[in-house]
Amino acid sequence: MAASSTTAPKPRVIAIEEHYMDGPFAERARGLEGLRTAELGRKLRGLSEQRIREMDEAGIDVQVLSHTGTGAQQMQPAEAVKTAAEINDRLAETVRLRPDRFQAFAMLPTPDPKGAAAELERTVTKHGFKGAMIHGLTHGEFADDPKFWPIFERAQALDVPIYLHPATPHPKVVEVYYKEYAQKYPGILTAPLGYTMETMTQGVRMVLSGVFDKYPKLKIILGHMGEGIPFLLWRINHTLHITGNPDFSFRDVFCEHFWITTSGFFSDPALLCSMMEMSADRIIFSVDWPWGNNKEGVDWLERTMISAEDKAKIYHGNVEKLLHMGRN
Repeated sequence: MAASSTTAPKPRVIAIEEHYMDGPFAERARGLEGLRTAELGRKLRGLSEQRIREMDEAGIDVQVLSHTGTGAQQMQPAEAVKTAAEINDRLAETVRLRPDRFQAFAMLPTPDPKGAAAELERTVTKHGFKGAMIHGLTHGEFADDPKFWPIFERAQALDVPIYLHPATPHPKVVEVYYKEYAQKYPGILTAPLGYTMETMTQGVRMVLSGVFDKYPKLKIILGHMGEGIPFLLWRINHTLHITGNPDFSFRDVFCEHFWITTSGFFSDPALLCSMMEMSADRIIFSVDWPWGNNKEGVDWLERTMISAEDKAKIYHGNVEKLLHMGRN
């Protein structure tokens, strides 16, 4: 009698922080943050069969594409609205040609908050985009400022998430926190610390701002295993209950409204901490391509000592629910 196979079927793999750079935009933005080598630049501008081939080699079924760099956050309002619309329309054409392999997050012209809300609605309703990504501060201002709340109001109405992505810290922060080391260790301003500090601060500010009281169905995504917040969650929540602070649960608000991703963070201890603090239901697979390696990310999660059920949630189940992604 032949032995029955016990090999589990391969789970669908969806990666949602996977970057590209719009070709026409790249031509006029040489030297922009992120284009650090010719190889990275080539990969970012590639929305062709080579990208799909690398996905296939790693076992990734779908990438949710998002524009790299600071996007429209540092442009003037009129330029931001025009540029974001042009870039989003070109991205929509890429998705239209290969909807089985690509979906998209919109670039938002946050210098014009009402224009950004309108662009979010246009890209979701016209192009089927799955939400939007905001890169760092908008002219030095965090996204929790009430002036930006029209974006969150529209995101709630459309039932799509906003992905808060890092960018280079505020110049004053660089001056005070990093200037002694930035010349010798320029990376300190980015993923090793600068990005994390800035985006962690944004996540905490969102909870404290009251935006989730105003928009109780709002959904936010943080990459890089939650930018450190899951590790700090108990302490933040505990110490905010000290007399003198408003009586609310930071933990409850964060765990209700935030999803986190594995982008560029293939660490078993970090994953287990995040699962214990937030549950596997709030974690989504990502690579952070091309800075992250597709195969390394997929193979890492496959090797982790967590249940097949939790792996399936992280690989595809959670994001299919959050982004309303069917298999068609």
